[in-house]
Amino acid sequence: MPTSTGEFSDFVVVGASLAGLRTVEAARRKGYAGRITLIGSESHLPYDRPPLSKAFLDADHEPVAPRFRTAEHLRDELGVDLRLGAPATAIDAASGTVAVGDGEVRYDRLVIATGAAARTLPGTEGIAGVHGLRTLDDAMAIRTALDAGARTVVIGAGFIGSEVASGARKRGLPVTIVESLDVPLTRSVGLEAGQVCAELHHANGADLRCGTGVDGIVSEHGRAVGVRLDDGTTIPADLVVVGIGVIPGTGWLEGSGVALHERDRGIVCDATLATTVAGVYAAGDVVHWPNPLFDDQMMRLEHWTNAAEHGAAAAAHAIDPASAKPVSSVPYFWSDWYGHRIQFVGVPQADEVEVVEREPYLALYRRGGRVVGALTIDRPTQIMKLRKLIAQRASYEDARAFATNLPAVRAPQPVR
Repeated sequence: MPTSTGEFSDFVVVGASLAGLRTVEAARRKGYAGRITLIGSESHLPYDRPPLSKAFLDADHEPVAPRFRTAEHLRDELGVDLRLGAPATAIDAASGTVAVGDGEVRYDRLVIATGAAARTLPGTEGIAGVHGLRTLDDAMAIRTALDAGARTVVIGAGFIGSEVASGARKRGLPVTIVESLDVPLTRSVGLEAGQVCAELHHANGADLRCGTGVDGIVSEHGRAVGVRLDDGTTIPADLVVVGIGVIPGTGWLEGSGVALHERDRGIVCDATLATTVAGVYAAGDVVHWPNPLFDDQMMRLEHWTNAAEHGAAAAAHAIDPASAKPVSSVPYFWSDWYGHRIQFVGVPQADEVEVVEREPYLALYRRGGRVVGALTIDRPTQIMKLRKLIAQRASYEDARAFATNLPAVRAPQPVR
């Protein structure tokens, strides 16, 4: 345990998430030895979310809760006061307190890492068999349904929903994916790459229906039995997974003085992750911040790597604000479908997207004379080199020269 006490004694982290945990760990590494309180709305210890739609749903493995640390490690090694199972409900900046349940927790420095909640489909409240996939409890319910051989409908062809579809097809179960866009994932990876992702679904026996809306859930005796589409057809379903995006967990901050984004109510921070309230920082999925690597483009990222990096930076800046530096980051995410690994680095907003190789797939994203993004399928060792080039503000020509000289990688065969 560090011996330096610093200039304050009460460090509070709201959100027992990856970003929250990394904040706690970084604070201790930086030498902070005062009180740390970690507040989490779920009763679970901090756990890893990406496996919930990947390994946790895999029929070949027993479902294991992907917890980061034991309670003993958090309490005894990191000296954390754990407050789990009750959400924070308000901040009083004047008194420096956070309301939790019937009580209050005092803070000198506060980091908000409350992440986001899955959007729900209107009119589905209380219908059994309809789930989002954001929490460990969500994943357990979906796994149970898949184990029982559920006919599955996924609403939204994003990465989480597509991973659920992949898990269902691996079991040989019928799955239909309903997507309102004509091409899936165009906002995340662009039109051309979105078409390639759609082909993966078709090649592996998923029924992908694009340009189609959902009119409602058909239920009997309080349980889902089908999904009614806006063209009048109904798809039979025992399990409906709703993957239509997330909502930042900030409703409890309304009126607190913490500025919230007008569009999605995420927390607006400066480049150092400081909020508009003194002594309060934010980290992870909940944050909008100007990323200096991309000309101060305001970003809110729902990525594992971003959450980890933000947590470490927020802790360092809260402890020593005078040494705070702009958080410069290259976005990175990955997704596993049908035995293939899809990876993306950078940003999809580009003047041009060039497909460098189709098998295995590699595309580069150009903005002006710079490379600003790259998408690969089944090139796991090469994507990080491309990420480094983006971080170095490499020219597009340099990135293209590197990409065209990459060795070929044999892609896995589709799951039939």
